Parts: sequence; structure tokens; C-alpha cells
Amino acid sequence: MKTLILSALLITAIVIPLGAFTRLSDAGLGCPDWPGCYGYLDFRKAMVHVDKINTLEPGTLREAHKTWPEMVHRYFASLLGLLIMLLAFGTWRKQLSAAPDAQLWGKLPYVLFFLVCFQGLLGAWTVTMKLYPPTVVAHLFGGFFTFGLLCLLSLRVFSWDQKFFDPELAKFRLFSLLTLLVLLIQIGLGGWMSANYAALVCTHLPVCEPGWVDKLVFSEAFSAAYDPSHDYEFGLLSHEARVTIHILHRVVALILSAMLVALVLLVLLSKATARSKMLACVLFSLLLVQVLLGLSNVIFSLPLVVATAHNGFGALLFAAMLYFNHLAFRAHATPS
Repeated sequence: MKTLILSALLITAIVIPLGAFTRLSDAGLGCPDWPGCYGYLDFRKAMVHVDKINTLEPGTLREAHKTWPEMVHRYFASLLGLLIMLLAFGTWRKQLSAAPDAQLWGKLPYVLFFLVCFQGLLGAWTVTMKLYPPTVVAHLFGGFFTFGLLCLLSLRVFSWDQKFFDPELAKFRLFSLLTLLVLLIQIGLGGWMSANYAALVCTHLPVCEPGWVDKLVFSEAFSAAYDPSHDYEFGLLSHEARVTIHILHRVVALILSAMLVALVLLVLLSKATARSKMLACVLFSLLLVQVLLGLSNVIFSLPLVVATAHNGFGALLFAAMLYFNHLAFRAHATPS
């Protein structure tokens, strides 16, 4: 069971950057059908098929090289689904047989099972709805929550809850929860910006090009009307709407950074244990990396490796923040 958790964590840590890589390399519709690719489960056969059709009728299908990122992502996502299904089944067997550690597993494996099933549906809808932005963002959130909950479960099962238990953290529970909520907003804005291809509309720092104030159109920036006849690849929003999304992402990034730095300082200056202070330092380190990656995206015009890493470290920051909140509320709920 512990091997299953670690395997699922490893695969999730691969699936999230793979999803970002697929989206950022414009391969989200490299396979317009689901679960196969042009009717093939083997991406190599799909590539041969695409090349053959495009040779006979140039431009009929999308480029062959865009099939493999999408299919490789699906392979790993399917493997993750299988591992989580086995994890849920193993937990049920443990609890049915009243194993000594049965209660340690709790209900999280079942939550993860339903979450990963819904993720599969979102993955299918992302393709069949032609990269409709709300579906893309929901799929991103599903991946982040899957990773975060797997981290919580693994830390509980490997007894890190006991090692990191610290009554002092109860003081920060409300502020840490508020910081987590702002982080979720920022993740959503990042996903919305990526889904609407707004990452490169502002190339100046710290905000945007001169005149950006006159370009803010909040009503259009979050328009989510669905038209099945439209292909949402490369986005449909106006330049002004994309500028609005991009600027909001930067503003919330500043707010989140200030809140996280404040939380870290509060913990470091408190009577928290050395392990709690170490966790605070981990949060600060992840924040620092995220800020540097975000700046690099602007300065170097969204390099694929940097943008993919920005997504991956975002998942790590979310998981660490989720665990900090778990410890803070657990400390509050535990009698002194």
C-alpha cells in the first residue's frame, strides 16, 4: 500500500508537467478524439496515419508531431487512475478486515478515486470541447488537488503528521487558510491565462506596456460562453481581455507573495518547533522559485521548459500550503 502511494505520487508529479507541456506546445488538440488518437491507441500509428493523410491532402489534419505529447499524457494519466483505483480497493480491504492501521487511511483514498474518475471525464471533455477554457482550468485544478491529497495521505501514512505536530501552528490557521484561498485564486488565474493564450500579451515589467489601464475589460476577460462550433485553440478573446487577465495574474501574485512572506515570518518568529520552521522555509523557497520562473517567462518570452516548470512548482507550492493548513487545523482541533 505504501508503495502504491509513492508510485501514485511519482506518476502525478509526471502527469502535471506533461499536461502543461502538452498545452504549452499547442498539442492539446493533437488528438481530436478520445481515448485514442485518430482511432489508434499507439501514438506511433497515429503519427503515420496523420503523415499519410497530410501527404495526400496537405493540411487536412494537425501536425503529426503533436500527437505524441497528448497520447503520452494519456498513458501516464491512465496509469495514475489504475494506481489510485488499487489504492482505494486496498483501503477498503484493510478496513473490511479491521487491520491495525485501517483507520490511518481514512476516506482520502475514496475521495481520490472519485476525483481521478472525474479527471478522466474532464480530460475527455477538454478534447471534445476543443480546449474550452473553463474545462481546461477545471482539469488543471483536478490535477493539483489529486497531487495535494496524495501528499496529505502519504504524509499521514508515513507518520509525518506526528513528527510535524506543533500546537503553535494553531495560531496561524485562519491566516494560512486565507493564504491558501488566495493561492487557489492565483492558480485559477494562471490556468485561465494559459487557456486563453494570454501569457505573452504583456512583455514589460512590473505591470504591462504603457496604456494598460485603458485596456482593462473585466466583463469580457471572464466570459465563458460556449459555442460548439468554435475551436478554442490559441484563444478567442480580444487583446484587451487577455491583457486584463495577465495583469490580474500579476497583481494577485504580488498579494500572494506578500501573504506567504508574512506567514513565513510569523512562523519563524514564533515559538514553533524546528520542523515547523523548516516547513515555513520550504514554503518560502517554493515561492521564490515560482517568482523567478514567472519573471523568466516574461523576460525570455515563455520558454517551454520554464513555463512547464512554473506549472510543476505551482503544484508543489499548493501541496506544501495544503499540508501546512492541515497541520494548523489539526493542532487547533487537538486538545492541549
